[in-house]
Amino acid sequence: MIIGVPTEIKDGETRVAMTPNLCHRCVKLGATVLVQKGAGSRAGFLDTEYRRAGAKIVNRADKAWGDANLVVKVKEPQSSEFKYFRPDLTLFTYLHLAAVPKLAAALVEKQVLAIAYESVESRDGYLPLLKPMSHIAGRLSIQTGAYLLQTQNGGSGVLLGGIPGTMPGRVAIVGAGNSGAHACRMAMGMGARVAILDLDASKLEMIDDEYRGGVVTLMANPGNIEMAVQDCDLLIGAVLVPNAKAPTVVTSAMVKAMRPGSVIVDIAIDQGGCVATIEPTSHRNPTYLKHGVLHYAVPNMPALVGRTSTLGLTQATEPYLVHMVSRGIELALQEHDGLAKGINTRAGEVVNAQVAKALGYR
Repeated sequence: MIIGVPTEIKDGETRVAMTPNLCHRCVKLGATVLVQKGAGSRAGFLDTEYRRAGAKIVNRADKAWGDANLVVKVKEPQSSEFKYFRPDLTLFTYLHLAAVPKLAAALVEKQVLAIAYESVESRDGYLPLLKPMSHIAGRLSIQTGAYLLQTQNGGSGVLLGGIPGTMPGRVAIVGAGNSGAHACRMAMGMGARVAILDLDASKLEMIDDEYRGGVVTLMANPGNIEMAVQDCDLLIGAVLVPNAKAPTVVTSAMVKAMRPGSVIVDIAIDQGGCVATIEPTSHRNPTYLKHGVLHYAVPNMPALVGRTSTLGLTQATEPYLVHMVSRGIELALQEHDGLAKGINTRAGEVVNAQVAKALGYR
């Protein structure tokens, strides 16, 4: 097996799909690993480390893509990378196809076997490759939101933790999954007043137990969402529907009712976002103002902490990648139902039912 590790080219991306340690393990199992020059440098992994691990350093992206039968990435391929697609290529990366129909069309046209990190399931039905980045995005959302609330950044000048004699800042989190729960943890750690909303009562009960009633837990119906959004200084959108576009649960009218200088951080932007006024931004231009509210919606937020994110991601992907190297891709997919559930496109078709529905494919 020949594994290609190209440099990520999405704006501001710093992560890499394989660490030198994971590279060494794959080489020991008999794989040839082609790492594009500088692919890991922004996460603190140098070419010399990959060479010591047994990788071959290639100078150009077309070598990392074209000479490999398995390409591992972090983010979805950008339009300039579509030219590398071909029928004998297997791609293992985050895809989020429901939000990028052009990418789905290119994968179908070129008959790529595309396995999406976010669709792979563990044996107990969870999403183990989405989990580490959800944790990081959730924690970063509060850190980023607190920074944007500062006056010089366009915010309302609220300190989330407040000081004795003043009210702390108010945070509303819509969605109590992995990212929402970790956003809640960070916000509570900063001393903010936190309200979290979800449709799943069991998730709200767990949060209520963990914080002993210190977090306001609300069912995510329109009335409660409207009340929480209007009351907050920082709104975190953390709604996830696996393999589908995120539902819009915060309306334009709700955003208009927020206090000027309030901040929205929509973690769900990878799946299209859950706020009506949200549009994707980038690390180069991360925010925009609408209705007097500062909006932040960078799809690859974990790239802000590229080394931690790379370590977290590759520790999660390692068992699946090693299984494919050890057994071959086809046999690995036959033997591991959870890995097979990660397949989004194959032989010119969208084979994931939720993705197909979201994109209008059969």
